[in-house]
Amino acid sequence: MSEIRHDTVHMVDVGDKPVTFRRARAAGVLSVSEEQMRLLASGEVAKGDWRSVARVGGILAAKRCAEWIPLCHPIALEQVEVDISLSVDTRRVRVECTVATHGKTGVEMEALCGVSSALLCVYDMIKGADRGATIESVTLLEKSGGRSGHWTRP
Repeated sequence: MSEIRHDTVHMVDVGDKPVTFRRARAAGVLSVSEEQMRLLASGEVAKGDWRSVARVGGILAAKRCAEWIPLCHPIALEQVEVDISLSVDTRRVRVECTVATHGKTGVEMEALCGVSSALLCVYDMIKGADRGATIESVTLLEKSGGRSGHWTRP
């Protein structure tokens, strides 16, 4: 492992780290108006199939995380799942992204990018009707693999 440098920005050297199974799960929420929730739940969004767009957008963002986040390593992902659920009562769209691979570095950022992009895709699909929608609480829920082992948000 390289020495720690404090004078410049740099990627962490993972060259000597062992390959292990890495998995991360993240989630986030989009709060919407009552009318927009009705449209999302009924599938009557003007731009079309919002769930498919959000799911594919989340998968694509996880795969291309190193292009979003300057110090992330490009990682060959083995699995990306994006799950979307609605809570009509609280007017919230919840996105959860799970990412996995065998590699030398974790996939937390890929899971967070997947969630962020999926939420942004939903926002884009509804912004014409609900500019007040709010993305909230994008957070890592769980990660496993590597030196630090398994971690779950308390």
